[in-house]
Amino acid sequence: MQRDAVPDSPDLHTLIPAVAARYAGASRFTREFVPSKLRRDPATAALLGLARRTGGFGHVVDLGCGRGQFGILLLLAGGASRVTGLDLDARKIAEARAAAEGLPAGFAAADLARAEVPEGDTMLMADVLYQLPAGAQVPVLEGMARAARRRVVMRLFDPDRGWRSALGLAMERAGRAIRRDGAAVQPMPVAEVAALFGRAGFRCTVAPCWAGTPLPNVLLVAERG
Repeated sequence: MQRDAVPDSPDLHTLIPAVAARYAGASRFTREFVPSKLRRDPATAALLGLARRTGGFGHVVDLGCGRGQFGILLLLAGGASRVTGLDLDARKIAEARAAAEGLPAGFAAADLARAEVPEGDTMLMADVLYQLPAGAQVPVLEGMARAARRRVVMRLFDPDRGWRSALGLAMERAGRAIRRDGAAVQPMPVAEVAALFGRAGFRCTVAPCWAGTPLPNVLLVAERG
Protein backbone atom coordinates (compact mmCIF):
# COMPACT_ATOMS: atom_id res chain seq x y z
CA MET A 1 0.00 0.00 0.00
CA GLN A 2 1.35 3.40 -0.94
CA ARG A 3 1.99 5.76 1.95
CA ASP A 4 1.67 9.52 1.93
CA ALA A 5 5.03 11.24 1.80
CA VAL A 6 5.70 13.52 4.74
CA PRO A 7 8.11 16.31 3.81
CA ASP A 8 10.70 17.75 6.15
CA SER A 9 8.03 19.79 7.90
CA PRO A 10 8.69 22.93 9.93
CA ASP A 11 9.37 22.45 13.61
CA LEU A 12 6.81 23.27 16.28
CA HIS A 13 8.18 26.78 16.74
CA THR A 14 6.92 27.50 13.24
CA LEU A 15 3.91 25.21 13.09
CA ILE A 16 2.18 26.30 16.28
CA PRO A 17 2.02 30.02 15.34
CA ALA A 18 0.77 28.99 11.89
CA VAL A 19 -2.05 26.98 13.46
CA ALA A 20 -2.83 29.73 15.97
CA ALA A 21 -3.09 32.32 13.20
CA ARG A 22 -6.00 30.40 11.74
CA TYR A 23 -8.01 31.06 14.91
CA ALA A 24 -7.60 34.85 14.73
CA GLY A 25 -11.36 35.31 14.38
CA ALA A 26 -12.28 33.00 17.25
CA SER A 27 -13.08 33.94 20.84
CA ARG A 28 -10.34 35.30 23.05
CA PHE A 29 -10.36 32.09 25.07
CA THR A 30 -9.82 29.99 21.94
CA ARG A 31 -7.10 32.30 20.61
CA GLU A 32 -5.18 31.75 23.84
CA PHE A 33 -6.13 28.10 24.33
CA VAL A 34 -5.03 26.71 20.96
CA PRO A 35 -1.32 27.70 21.01
CA SER A 36 -1.05 26.98 24.73
CA LYS A 37 -2.57 23.52 24.29
CA LEU A 38 -0.27 22.66 21.39
CA ARG A 39 2.86 23.89 23.23
CA ARG A 40 2.15 22.21 26.54
CA ASP A 41 0.54 18.93 25.47
CA PRO A 42 2.98 16.01 25.00
CA ALA A 43 0.57 14.62 22.40
CA THR A 44 1.57 17.36 19.94
CA ALA A 45 5.13 16.13 19.44
CA ALA A 46 4.06 12.50 19.80
CA LEU A 47 1.52 12.73 16.96
CA LEU A 48 3.86 14.60 14.64
CA GLY A 49 6.67 12.16 15.33
CA LEU A 50 4.43 9.17 14.68
CA ALA A 51 3.12 10.68 11.44
CA ARG A 52 6.68 11.16 10.20
CA ARG A 53 7.81 7.67 11.19
CA THR A 54 4.84 5.98 9.52
CA GLY A 55 5.00 7.98 6.28
CA GLY A 56 1.91 10.04 7.03
CA PHE A 57 -1.54 9.40 8.47
CA GLY A 58 -3.46 9.84 5.20
CA HIS A 59 -7.12 10.67 5.80
CA VAL A 60 -7.46 11.30 9.55
CA VAL A 61 -10.79 10.89 11.33
CA ASP A 62 -10.50 12.87 14.57
CA LEU A 63 -13.15 11.71 17.05
CA GLY A 64 -13.81 14.27 19.76
CA CYS A 65 -11.81 16.83 17.77
CA GLY A 66 -12.78 19.86 19.84
CA ARG A 67 -11.61 22.99 18.04
CA GLY A 68 -9.70 20.91 15.49
CA GLN A 69 -6.20 22.09 16.39
CA PHE A 70 -4.53 18.66 16.16
CA GLY A 71 -6.00 17.96 12.73
CA ILE A 72 -5.03 21.37 11.40
CA LEU A 73 -1.52 20.94 12.80
CA LEU A 74 -1.17 17.60 10.99
CA LEU A 75 -2.39 19.12 7.72
CA LEU A 76 0.02 22.07 7.91
CA ALA A 77 2.89 19.71 8.78
CA GLY A 78 2.14 17.39 5.87
CA GLY A 79 1.30 14.56 8.29
CA ALA A 80 -2.27 14.18 7.02
CA SER A 81 -3.78 14.45 3.56
CA ARG A 82 -7.32 15.12 4.78
CA VAL A 83 -9.11 15.52 8.13
CA THR A 84 -12.66 14.71 9.18
CA GLY A 85 -13.53 15.83 12.70
CA LEU A 86 -16.52 15.04 14.92
CA ASP A 87 -17.35 16.62 18.27
CA LEU A 88 -20.42 17.03 20.46
CA ASP A 89 -19.84 20.77 21.00
CA ALA A 90 -21.30 22.71 18.06
CA ARG A 91 -19.51 25.92 19.10
CA LYS A 92 -16.12 24.22 18.94
CA ILE A 93 -17.03 22.72 15.58
CA ALA A 94 -17.87 26.19 14.23
CA GLU A 95 -14.44 27.43 15.31
CA ALA A 96 -12.76 24.39 13.75
CA ARG A 97 -14.55 24.98 10.43
CA ALA A 98 -13.51 28.63 10.36
CA ALA A 99 -9.90 27.81 11.21
CA ALA A 100 -9.71 25.11 8.54
CA GLU A 101 -10.95 27.29 5.69
CA GLY A 102 -9.07 26.42 2.51
CA LEU A 103 -7.72 23.16 3.91
CA PRO A 104 -8.89 19.63 3.01
CA ALA A 105 -10.87 19.29 6.22
CA GLY A 106 -14.48 18.90 7.29
CA PHE A 107 -15.93 19.15 10.79
CA ALA A 108 -19.39 18.17 12.03
CA ALA A 109 -21.25 18.14 15.34
CA ALA A 110 -22.04 14.58 16.44
CA ASP A 111 -22.60 12.49 19.55
CA LEU A 112 -19.86 9.86 19.40
CA ALA A 113 -21.97 7.50 21.49
CA ARG A 114 -24.54 7.38 18.66
CA ALA A 115 -22.83 8.46 15.44
CA GLU A 116 -21.42 6.05 12.90
CA VAL A 117 -17.64 6.32 12.65
CA PRO A 118 -16.61 7.52 9.16
CA GLU A 119 -14.03 5.49 7.27
CA GLY A 120 -10.50 6.83 7.08
CA ASP A 121 -6.87 5.78 7.02
CA THR A 122 -6.16 6.77 10.63
CA MET A 123 -8.64 7.01 13.49
CA LEU A 124 -7.52 9.59 16.05
CA MET A 125 -8.98 10.06 19.53
CA ALA A 126 -7.28 12.07 22.26
CA ASP A 127 -8.56 12.29 25.85
CA VAL A 128 -12.12 11.33 24.93
CA LEU A 129 -12.78 7.64 25.58
CA TYR A 130 -12.85 7.93 29.37
CA GLN A 131 -15.43 10.72 29.13
CA LEU A 132 -17.91 8.58 27.21
CA PRO A 133 -20.60 6.60 29.08
CA ALA A 134 -19.27 3.19 30.06
CA GLY A 135 -21.83 1.44 27.88
CA ALA A 136 -20.76 3.41 24.80
CA GLN A 137 -17.00 2.86 25.01
CA VAL A 138 -16.79 -0.64 23.51
CA PRO A 139 -19.21 0.13 20.62
CA VAL A 140 -17.20 3.26 19.76
CA LEU A 141 -13.94 1.28 19.79
CA GLU A 142 -15.49 -1.41 17.60
CA GLY A 143 -16.63 1.29 15.18
CA MET A 144 -13.11 2.71 15.05
CA ALA A 145 -11.68 -0.75 14.34
CA ARG A 146 -14.10 -1.27 11.45
CA ALA A 147 -13.50 2.19 9.98
CA ALA A 148 -9.68 2.31 10.17
CA ARG A 149 -7.95 1.33 6.95
CA ARG A 150 -4.43 1.60 8.44
CA ARG A 151 -4.31 2.39 12.12
CA VAL A 152 -5.91 3.74 15.29
CA VAL A 153 -4.09 6.30 17.43
CA MET A 154 -5.47 7.07 20.90
CA ARG A 155 -4.26 9.07 23.84
CA LEU A 156 -5.81 7.27 26.80
CA PHE A 157 -6.22 7.87 30.51
CA ASP A 158 -4.63 4.78 32.06
CA PRO A 159 -6.41 3.87 35.34
CA ASP A 160 -3.58 1.49 36.33
CA ARG A 161 -0.66 3.89 36.75
CA GLY A 162 -0.67 4.14 40.53
CA TRP A 163 -0.33 7.63 41.96
CA ARG A 164 -0.62 9.19 38.52
CA SER A 165 -4.04 7.61 38.04
CA ALA A 166 -5.20 8.58 41.53
CA LEU A 167 -4.11 12.18 41.01
CA GLY A 168 -5.59 12.30 37.52
CA LEU A 169 -8.97 11.02 38.69
CA ALA A 170 -9.03 13.50 41.56
CA MET A 171 -8.26 16.38 39.18
CA GLU A 172 -10.89 15.26 36.67
CA ARG A 173 -13.60 14.89 39.30
CA ALA A 174 -12.75 18.21 40.93
CA GLY A 175 -12.90 19.96 37.56
CA ARG A 176 -16.30 18.51 36.81
CA ALA A 177 -17.60 19.49 40.22
CA ILE A 178 -16.45 23.08 39.67
CA ARG A 179 -17.87 23.24 36.12
CA ARG A 180 -20.98 21.25 37.06
CA ASP A 181 -20.91 19.66 33.65
CA GLY A 182 -21.90 16.21 34.84
CA ALA A 183 -19.53 14.43 32.45
CA ALA A 184 -18.54 10.89 33.32
CA VAL A 185 -15.04 9.85 34.36
CA GLN A 186 -14.85 6.16 33.53
CA PRO A 187 -11.42 5.20 32.17
CA MET A 188 -11.37 1.78 30.53
CA PRO A 189 -8.30 -0.34 31.34
CA VAL A 190 -5.77 0.09 28.54
CA ALA A 191 -5.18 -3.66 28.35
CA GLU A 192 -8.87 -4.11 27.49
CA VAL A 193 -8.66 -1.48 24.75
CA ALA A 194 -5.57 -3.14 23.27
CA ALA A 195 -7.20 -6.58 23.47
CA LEU A 196 -10.25 -5.35 21.56
CA PHE A 197 -8.09 -4.06 18.71
CA GLY A 198 -5.99 -7.21 18.81
CA ARG A 199 -9.09 -9.33 18.23
CA ALA A 200 -9.92 -7.09 15.26
CA GLY A 201 -6.55 -7.83 13.63
CA PHE A 202 -4.42 -4.91 14.83
CA ARG A 203 -0.95 -4.94 16.39
CA CYS A 204 -0.89 -2.64 19.41
CA THR A 205 1.81 -0.72 21.22
CA VAL A 206 1.38 1.46 24.30
CA ALA A 207 3.84 4.11 25.49
CA PRO A 208 3.76 6.88 28.11
CA CYS A 209 2.50 10.23 26.81
CA TRP A 210 2.76 12.33 29.94
CA ALA A 211 6.12 14.11 29.52
CA GLY A 212 6.35 17.00 31.94
CA THR A 213 2.98 16.28 33.58
CA PRO A 214 1.86 14.14 36.53
CA LEU A 215 -0.99 12.60 34.52
CA PRO A 216 -1.44 8.90 33.59
CA ASN A 217 -1.77 9.49 29.84
CA VAL A 218 -0.49 6.89 27.37
CA LEU A 219 -0.41 6.69 23.59
CA LEU A 220 -1.91 3.55 22.09
CA VAL A 221 -1.09 2.85 18.45
CA ALA A 222 -2.94 0.00 16.74
CA GLU A 223 -1.62 -0.90 13.28
CA ARG A 224 -3.75 -3.05 11.02
CA GLY A 225 -2.01 -6.36 10.36
